[in-house]
Amino acid sequence: MVLKVGIIGAGGISHSHAPHWVTVGAEVSVYSEVGAESLANEFGLSVASSLDDLFENVDVVDICTPTTTHAAIAVAAIEAGKHVLCEKPIGRTTAQANAVADAAHKHGRQAYPAHVVRFFPEYVALKSAVERGQIGDIAVARYSRGGEGATSEWFFDDALSGGIIIDQMIHDIDQARWIAGEVVRVFARQNPPTVDGAVPRNVVAHVTLTHASGAISFIQGVWGPRGMQFRTSFDVAGTDGTLRFDSTSPAASTVDENLTSVAIESSYLPPTSAEESPYLTQIREFAAAFEGGPPPRVTIEDGVLAVAIAEAARESIARGAAVEFDADAVLGSEGALA
Repeated sequence: MVLKVGIIGAGGISHSHAPHWVTVGAEVSVYSEVGAESLANEFGLSVASSLDDLFENVDVVDICTPTTTHAAIAVAAIEAGKHVLCEKPIGRTTAQANAVADAAHKHGRQAYPAHVVRFFPEYVALKSAVERGQIGDIAVARYSRGGEGATSEWFFDDALSGGIIIDQMIHDIDQARWIAGEVVRVFARQNPPTVDGAVPRNVVAHVTLTHASGAISFIQGVWGPRGMQFRTSFDVAGTDGTLRFDSTSPAASTVDENLTSVAIESSYLPPTSAEESPYLTQIREFAAAFEGGPPPRVTIEDGVLAVAIAEAARESIARGAAVEFDADAVLGSEGALA
């Protein structure tokens, strides 16, 4: 049976979803207030005349719209009996994200956030090395992500995007938790600050996470001037060694004579130089889950907690102090940690 997928939204990120649904053999339609015909013509999709039309004719809804619309569309799709894939973040706020999770649990539908960095080969290699105990117990991890700032105006409206922490740094917040485990304390700073809801166009933010294990993760996010090269990196130190990656270097390096080499390809987001695009790997894994296969590596609870940690970072900035964090309290009785 052919999986029927409906994409909502035809902006930039939809171009990283649409062709890969076609590659995995899905029948794809698109609904968008702007750009649906162009997206459909580019990738051979059909165009839905309305949201109700889309819901009526698909099995899965793939949400590629601006952040502030994610939760409402996701809940509507779930209540219409559809499975959901939603671009990160799953909601603009923790309450919105939990509303999506609650709806999925209530109606027995699958819903996942598109945390694509979990599918990038260098981060997969890091996760695998940590799980094998290759660097021992994690002590300190550093993650950075930055490039020229966003181009659409809504990114600079804090009420719509959540600023750099919820929009951009949520990727590495999710990575930090994936690699080092649950978070118990959050401290953050941003310069220049967001004033009267206006997010600076050039801004740097730092988020420090204390994990239940005692490990510390330092995360830096940058929205820089036009022309700034996009760069991601990590440096994860454990009791037995260190793993490093820098997308601007020819290759990552491992540091410790007891470590064997870890193959990590040089790539950046976007685009990617991996043999298979991480966006395709992501879609392939979600498609398999929607068709009754094994669950994917990222859950709805992961999406909720990423938003909650990002919100805690924003609270820390507002208060000028560290914020205690409790994953069980965030998820409540409905959630179950993956």
